[in-house]
Parts: sequence; structure tokens; C-alpha cells
Amino acid sequence: MKVITFAVPCYNSEAYMEHCIHTLLTGGDEVEILLIDDGSTDRTGEIADEYQRRYPSIVRAIHQENGGHGEGVNTGLRNAVGVYYKVVDSDDWADTESLKEVVETLRRLIAQGRGPDLFICNYVYEHAEDNSEHAVRYTNVLPQDRIFTWEDIGRFRPSQYLLMHSVFYRTQLLRDCGLVLPKHTFYVDNIFVYQPLPWVKTMYYMDLDFYRYFIGRSDQSVNEQVMVRRVDQQVRVTRIMIDSHDLREVALKAGNRLARYMFSYLCMMMVISSIFLTISGTPESLGKKTELWEYLRTKDSALYHHMKYRSIGLVAHLPGYGGRKASVSLYRVARKIYKFN
Repeated sequence: MKVITFAVPCYNSEAYMEHCIHTLLTGGDEVEILLIDDGSTDRTGEIADEYQRRYPSIVRAIHQENGGHGEGVNTGLRNAVGVYYKVVDSDDWADTESLKEVVETLRRLIAQGRGPDLFICNYVYEHAEDNSEHAVRYTNVLPQDRIFTWEDIGRFRPSQYLLMHSVFYRTQLLRDCGLVLPKHTFYVDNIFVYQPLPWVKTMYYMDLDFYRYFIGRSDQSVNEQVMVRRVDQQVRVTRIMIDSHDLREVALKAGNRLARYMFSYLCMMMVISSIFLTISGTPESLGKKTELWEYLRTKDSALYHHMKYRSIGLVAHLPGYGGRKASVSLYRVARKIYKFN
């Protein structure tokens, strides 16, 4: 039995993918590593094939036409045989000691028939520019080392949302909820985490700094200048998230705590999209900001008013030129404090 499938979408990753692969290989034969070559033009595909040759019981190389990160995740999910599914970007890596503990714990829970729908660990920002680390942990929010439900969770801080880096979803749950990420679109990791949440009934959290998230490449999707250039893709992802769930229905079916968390997550996405449209500063971008909020209003006017006027959404709506400048300044202060890109 493969406990975890690690999907590693790779696009022109020859310079750093081997470090990622070597950390995942420490999981041994209980893990599956899918190296998804997304139409690379360098040696990425050759490297993937070489690892499949050397570790045929663990590694599979999959080659596809370029479809973007989301299609890499989709391909991995279609091919995964592990009970759990974890995406690891090719420039990131896993803490090897934590990986052994995760595999052992999941194996035990599966054998007991108690495998959770969602397994959670911490992640660590690895900042290349100053060689510093910043860990995101959930010890103040989630019970540790036991099965729990949404009724047992606390309040997440704005810097503490569940990201792709922190989650291991049960593979069949992702298939059952119909998760398919859009092609040729960045920032789809937010859809990956957000859309399946109402299907999650049981969770398990370990206070382990499992995922190491590298920050520092100039072409990285979370670089501020890159995010401004790709702001239309950020907006597209946010719209998909708006469409994916009626939060009132979520509250009725899964409880207020999950609905509250999803509201906060969606609100943060609205603010991020608004801030980067503001940073862009063109009349067209400011018009797109208005259109995005109007899109939310047409979908759910009550949600729109609560999000815009009674929550963190206020940050994106400070009036006038001075207000827009203040909004961007607040974002940059938060980025400096929390070092999230």
C-alpha cells in the first residue's frame, strides 16, 4: 500500500528538482512520487526518467504538454495510487524526519480504519534573500495528535490559513468532490485547498515543520512584480472560489465554524486581488477591482456587504488616492512582518 502520493509538477526545474526528490525518497516504498514534466524545454524530463529508472517502485515520470501548474496537479490526481495526496512544488522540499513521522502516523491511522479526510502539518518559509526561516504553525487553532472535526477548531489568524503546503487530502475525497484545476493559471493552489473543505468531516494535525517553502527566485509566482503582471489570473482564481460554494449552505450542512473559516479565506483572496489591482494602478486595473466586487455582490449581496464593510475587506476600500496608497502600505507592512512573499 502506498500511504502518500507526492505529486511534483515540474516545468524547467532541472536546477533544483533533485533536492526536492531526494527529500521525498526518504519516505521509502510507502510513498509514491509522481514527477510531472509539464512540457519542459530543459533537462527536466530526462531527470524525471532517470529517477524512475533508479527507483521504479517509488517514482513515476509523467510527460505532458504544457498545461500549467494546475494541470500538473490534475494529472497527478488522475494517476495517484496513494491513500493521501500531497502536492510539492519542485523548488520546495520536505523535512525528512517529519516525513517519516507522517508516514508512520498515517499508516497507523489507516490500519485502524480511522484515516482522516484531511491531515495537516506546519510549513516553513525559507527566504533566500536573508537566509531566514519563518514557520506557520497551528498549535493555537487545531487539536494535536488526535482525530477532530470542524467543531473543535479555533480561530485562524490572517497569517495562518491552510495552504497547499500544509495539507494532505485523502485522495478519494479530492476525486469525489470533483476537483479539477484550471489550465494555464497561477495561484490555483488556493482552489485546491478551498474547494474540497465542505467534504472534509475528520482531520488530524501534527505539530511538525514538514514543508519547506522556498521564497526568493525573481520569477517566482509570489514575487510582487510577477503578481502584478499576473493579477488577471489571481482575479480568475478568486472568481472560481466565489462560484464554488454558497457559504450559507456550508453553514447549514457543515457548521458555522467551517463557514466562518471559508468566509475569512475568501475575504483574504478578495483583498489580495484588490491590492494587486491597486498596485497596478491603471484605470483598467481599478475598473477590474470594481468589477470583481460587483461580481461578488451579484452572487451574494449579504456576503458582499459583510465582506466589504465589516471585515478585513475594509482595507481594500479606503477612499480616494490616499486611501489606495494606505491600502498598499498596509499590505507591504504585513508582508514585511509575516514575510509571505
